[in-house]
Amino acid sequence: MAHTFSMTHRVAFSDTDMAGIMHFANFFRYMEMTEHAFFRSLGLSVHMEIDGRFYGWPRVQVACDFKHPLKFEEEFEVTLIVREKRARSLRYAFEVTRQREDQRIEIARGSFTVVCVSMDAASGQMKAVTIPEVISSRIEAAPEASGR
Repeated sequence: MAHTFSMTHRVAFSDTDMAGIMHFANFFRYMEMTEHAFFRSLGLSVHMEIDGRFYGWPRVQVACDFKHPLKFEEEFEVTLIVREKRARSLRYAFEVTRQREDQRIEIARGSFTVVCVSMDAASGQMKAVTIPEVISSRIEAAPEASGR
């Protein structure tokens, strides 16, 4: 079972403001891209059909504390840590860092709380449901003593 996943990104020009600094909202996009890659690494998707039902993961809480800016073309890493796993939800912590020479610099820390929902194909209505076993069996909460 997995509880941590890291992905390297590069700041695209379209993600920056006129000063070449990444706009704050794009931190959330990169966190979300890392979440999607985490699910794919487990052979899953954040939007998938299981036994004729469609499942998704809407956000019910997001946050981000910014420490340093990121600029156009800078490479950075986003690490997702599953902090809590409940019957119907997951809470992730995200660490955004970049390497400068021999030092790892903390750029930002974020979090998402996501709820597993089943979506009715006809009406589009979502309902919070227990995380299906095929998903639940592949994800666990990180141990508190993991040092992260």
